[in-house]
Amino acid sequence: MLFDLWLTFVKIGAFAFGGGYAVLPLITAYVVENKAWLTVQGLTDLVSLSQMTPGPIAINAATFIGTKVAGLPGAVIATLGNVTPQFCLMMLLGYFLFTSHRKLTALDDILKGLKPAIVGLVAIAAMQMIRSSLWTAEGAIEGLGVIGFGLGLVLYGTKKLDVIRLVVLAAAVGLALHAMGFTGVI
Repeated sequence: MLFDLWLTFVKIGAFAFGGGYAVLPLITAYVVENKAWLTVQGLTDLVSLSQMTPGPIAINAATFIGTKVAGLPGAVIATLGNVTPQFCLMMLLGYFLFTSHRKLTALDDILKGLKPAIVGLVAIAAMQMIRSSLWTAEGAIEGLGVIGFGLGLVLYGTKKLDVIRLVVLAAAVGLALHAMGFTGVI
């Protein structure tokens, strides 16, 4: 199990170009669809939690999923698996950049080609999160999600409310509606 966890996160880490949201489709493919370690809703919850904790989404996801699958050893193994490819790549690039005194045009061209693909991956992640936040798995409208989404758009768009206040306000509204017995499904 630990080797499987490590190998899964090595694969995710090897193609985690573009940061947190760009890696979400990979996490969805490997962790939700292939391994069934999380559901789509569980992944959405994980992303929400990752936004409230320090560190990159991919690292937080690896640690959380590793803990869920195999406890503390799983958390360590998944996190190490996630950073191994980047560590090796940075060591290799560092070697070539510091020993070579010329511009690496091939690397620039690779990065130019990756930019549009990364934007696409972020868009896919955003669509998946919107779908799982606004609709239940059965297709019913998630009222609490719609209220939070609408309120967030309005407050950010009209009041330019900063992200921290927006997250705190959304959490407070969610707690208040929960305390009033609002189930969220319309």
